[in-house]
Amino acid sequence: MIEIIILKTDITTCDAEALVNPANSLMKMGGGVAGAIKRAAGAAVEREAMKHAPVPVGGAIATSAGRLKSKCKYIVHAPTMEKPAMKTTKNKVYLATFAALKLAESLKIESIAFPAMGAGVGGLTVEESAKAMLSAIHQFLSMGKTSLKKIFLVGLTDEAINAFNKALRSMPRSYL
Repeated sequence: MIEIIILKTDITTCDAEALVNPANSLMKMGGGVAGAIKRAAGAAVEREAMKHAPVPVGGAIATSAGRLKSKCKYIVHAPTMEKPAMKTTKNKVYLATFAALKLAESLKIESIAFPAMGAGVGGLTVEESAKAMLSAIHQFLSMGKTSLKKIFLVGLTDEAINAFNKALRSMPRSYL
């Protein structure tokens, strides 16, 4: 069974083996969650990620966690948009979330933390983001056995936490 845990905190302090950066295909980490991760982990993480650019929406790459202080080993960069500060769609958030989960599985990661992918800079509401993300999580978990034991859904606001809770309540319970 897998635990899906909703936390109101800064994602850079989350105690997960991997953090997800809702990236752009160019791997530039300027604003939003990407900027916060870059400030906490260090600019070397952005340089490491940019060596893999361009990464298409629906793809994902992993870098070191830089100087993050938690037990984090990886930052999973999963593009939700092609260029920095572009508006995104629910389908792109679904694809990015699914790609991050697939990469986590290939790396045998046991815990991963997601922000509200595509909300904020990407222009989606947290409700749209949460619904697309939980749909991808459901699809991924329906594929069978996984190394993942915990999926953290992390937000800074009550609005994000409420959206994650609402989306989680609509998810089938067979995986939890």
